[in-house]
Amino acid sequence: MEVKLLKKDKNSIELEIIGEDETLLEPLKQKLLEDPDVQIATFLTGHLLLENPKLYVKVKDGKPQAAFKRASKALSNEFEELKDIVDKKLSKKPGPNSKLTIKTPKTK
Repeated sequence: MEVKLLKKDKNSIELEIIGEDETLLEPLKQKLLEDPDVQIATFLTGHLLLENPKLYVKVKDGKPQAAFKRASKALSNEFEELKDIVDKKLSKKPGPNSKLTIKTPKTK
């Protein structure tokens, strides 16, 4: 994945996210929208084969790139926790009637 800065001003940034799609961008957008400093977080995908998606972030307070970094870090931590839980569950020997149940901690 590569991130290219397309536009930047005091309260907003537009980034081109190269090599990714909605699978990454939707959770990232949702995480950005949980931030009280973020006013707008959205992305456009365009044509799947011809264009890279673009992410737009506008903040009420602070720097938009800081909000992007916070959301990226939070999302990374959530996936790392999930990976640890799955690894732990999969390392146990299953019984004949066992199910794989994964309970993740709720986030704010």
